[in-house]
Amino acid sequence: MIIDPRLHRIVAAQPYPLLFATISGAHLYGFPSPDSDFDLRGSHILPLDRIIGLEEGEETVQDSRIIDGLEMDIVSHDVRKFFGLLLKKNGYVLEQLYSPLVVLATPEHEELKQLAIGCITRHHAHHYFGFAETQWHLFLKEEPHRVKPLLYVYRVLLTGIWLMQTGKIEANLVTLNQSFGLPQIPDLIARKLSGPEQSILNDADLDFHRREYERLRAELQTAHDQSRLPELPTESSRAGLHDLLLRIRRSHP
Repeated sequence: MIIDPRLHRIVAAQPYPLLFATISGAHLYGFPSPDSDFDLRGSHILPLDRIIGLEEGEETVQDSRIIDGLEMDIVSHDVRKFFGLLLKKNGYVLEQLYSPLVVLATPEHEELKQLAIGCITRHHAHHYFGFAETQWHLFLKEEPHRVKPLLYVYRVLLTGIWLMQTGKIEANLVTLNQSFGLPQIPDLIARKLSGPEQSILNDADLDFHRREYERLRAELQTAHDQSRLPELPTESSRAGLHDLLLRIRRSHP
């Protein structure tokens, strides 16, 4: 994906310096529509006076609006909060950190990616179990049943299984399916991209995808049970994050 130059201008206009900024959402997952918004994710650096003073800075910055002709959904966390989320079983921040769709990178971003490897645990499977269940219920709740939320269900389950098996983050459904080989995925993506008329599922489709949902959940459970990932983040990664945070703060007074 070629990064739209307008995204660089949008990143440069953010209220605080950024450690990194990447694209998430449908563009990252491999099935963006022409009208898909841009999910910009990152981590910003609050100045010291907004951390230790009476006037607190924004630990999380959120902005959803059309900017420079692009429909944007922007979320960034201060570095301390972002590092804290890395030490929890939070798949969102891992996907943001390792997104190959990079709008802004810094040397600290590269250092953080190396440290975060030691933050990946087998308990990240719980994030993907919960996320998949939420997406599945949203898919069932909506009438008529649409392809888009179903693609999110598949994406989440395959990302979780892959993470448990390899210890690596892969959020692109097209790339994941090169290994999993689910024949329904290319058809679902094509139907989503063809427009609303083709993106509705019938009852026969629903029964098939329900069985696939249950099967992949069981596969994720097996992958979790057999995973060789650690139970907790490594002490070296925790110490490295602490050191990196201090260096970032000192270099951005």
